Amino acid sequence: MHPHPLECRKCLANSFIRFEKERKGRVAFFGGSITEMRGWRNMIQDQLKQRCPFTEFDFVDAGIPSTGTTPHAFRMENDVLSRGDIDLLFIEGAVNDHTNGFSPRDQIRGMEGVVRHALTANPHTDIIMLHFVYEPFLQMFPKGQTPDVILNHERVANHYLIPSINCAQEVSERIEDKEFTWKEFGGVHPKWFGHKFYAADIQALWDEMWSLPENCTRQPHEIPAKALDKYSYTNGKFVDLKEARIEKGWSILSSWQPKEKTGTRKGFVDVPMLYSDTPEATFTYSFKGKAVGLFMACGPYSGIIEYSIDGKEFRKPDTFTKWSKGLYLPWLYVLDSELDSQKTHKLTVRISKDKNTKSKGTECVIRNLVINE
Repeated sequence: MHPHPLECRKCLANSFIRFEKERKGRVAFFGGSITEMRGWRNMIQDQLKQRCPFTEFDFVDAGIPSTGTTPHAFRMENDVLSRGDIDLLFIEGAVNDHTNGFSPRDQIRGMEGVVRHALTANPHTDIIMLHFVYEPFLQMFPKGQTPDVILNHERVANHYLIPSINCAQEVSERIEDKEFTWKEFGGVHPKWFGHKFYAADIQALWDEMWSLPENCTRQPHEIPAKALDKYSYTNGKFVDLKEARIEKGWSILSSWQPKEKTGTRKGFVDVPMLYSDTPEATFTYSFKGKAVGLFMACGPYSGIIEYSIDGKEFRKPDTFTKWSKGLYLPWLYVLDSELDSQKTHKLTVRISKDKNTKSKGTECVIRNLVINE
């Protein structure tokens, strides 16, 4: 019998009281493709309706494939909080933070950004953090290693006293014990069979933590005065594309589509995009904030951008990713994250004449400008 890998920090009474007593509830599912696909999320929604048959639920499905905690932190306001007060928030990002190569610092800034933003917006929100599994993690657990990304996210859970579930470890142990194979589980995007283990872990956490306390009123969660990282993306938000001042060569397309048949992600096609494929095309953007970035769709024609903040030396990120050949990947480039938020800064972006040899062009497709205030 495998114990469920639960860290039952603090309490989840607020959501339980809300569902049971007030018979209303808004539950958000925030993550990447494992959250977006049909699976544990659907099972958990069904189980909530079974546990609380008289409760009127509003489910916020906010999974976007390929995104980890940095994009989550900047899209939090738009994709989750815009729906109103959240009673229960599920958040996952370990697999994408790892596969997308985000640094340990960014893994904390992203996850803390989400958690602190959620609790600041509504201190009564209960949060459950989930760590899912993919191949590289399976090679670590048998050696007694916990993936660093999970440890980094756990630092945030620990700091804010949020319950968490290390689903990755449990699946790894069951595979080691030959209960099933990785293939039977379904891989990183599990089969229905695999998703049942994720859902069972959440059920186990509820069984452990959901009860009506003595006084039976909702209590605000305490938000630590000091953040783990003062530059965490706690006030991340989208900025209207019209805020960009076009100098030359850019235009806002009202409903962008790729030049040729290529995979896209929902919300990153048939939407307005700030677009150019012309070297030397330039725009500027003035803002106040600690961080500034570009949320882009990076595909087969993606180029190299050159950017400068406050007249400093230009840097040159290549936006052609290792997945770009067949997919317009949603990718958030944080261009600077440690600015003085009291000052007005000026970002200059232009398209480089240089390009990745694998790319077919010098295109730049921007869905959002983002800042962390």
